[in-house]
Amino acid sequence: MAGRRGAPGSGDDYSLVSPVVKYLVFLFNFIFWIISLVMVAIGVYARMMKHAEAALACLAVDPAMMLMVVGFLMFIITFCGCVGSLRENICLLQTFCICLTLIFLLQLTAGILAFVFSDKALHRVTKMINNSIVHYREDIDLQNLIDFGQKEFGCCGGVTYTDWSQNMYFACEQDNPSRERCSVPFSCCVQPKDEQVINTMCGHGMQLLQYVEAGSHIHTNGCIDALVNWIHSNMFLLGGIALGLAIPQLVGILLSQILINQIKDQIKLQNYNARHRSDPWS
Repeated sequence: MAGRRGAPGSGDDYSLVSPVVKYLVFLFNFIFWIISLVMVAIGVYARMMKHAEAALACLAVDPAMMLMVVGFLMFIITFCGCVGSLRENICLLQTFCICLTLIFLLQLTAGILAFVFSDKALHRVTKMINNSIVHYREDIDLQNLIDFGQKEFGCCGGVTYTDWSQNMYFACEQDNPSRERCSVPFSCCVQPKDEQVINTMCGHGMQLLQYVEAGSHIHTNGCIDALVNWIHSNMFLLGGIALGLAIPQLVGILLSQILINQIKDQIKLQNYNARHRSDPWS
């Protein structure tokens, strides 16, 4: 019975590599490989369509460029995982496993630093919002993003509605020739539920009004406080998202490490069989 085909230790036909683990690693990498291609395509398209470079100065990085870089790195890493699992290549699988572990550790470190240095992170966000206000009219995508945020959070400006004076079109200076002088964007306005047509001029002259008087027409609280309050009230949601990002990475690390160990055991078995091939008792 020792020479039966497929019996452990009988020859090269027996494999210690589980097909289930092997193709799970491949499927895992293939899915994220497709996602990486989509990310790169969207980033390239957005970069080609973007003309207002000055408007992106308010952001830490160009979102389109960041999408392309992340997509490209993700493409390389998942490509190593795909080929490594199919070819049972330890070098490629170890590269994939190490890269995934580093990414996980970097994300964990970033989360801890953001929590520990929350004040500095808030200062950074404040600066970004103020720069976005300055460049509001220079880019339609940025404008739509700010309007969406102000509508969604029911806020206006960074700290208060008068922050819109930082924008050259809404500035309250006497020599400002803009028709929007001392105004705020329509997204700051308190929209009646029964209003079917949006009044885009509802924010006209609101910076000239006192806080209480303006509060009957627009949202006077700033978006920074609204954002902080939203984060505090949605900690479980944010924690769930973070966990949802971490679990696939941990699963990928675990599966790839299992496959690496199985391939190493298979190599040891083949080497053992090669050394004892001439032994009549094997």
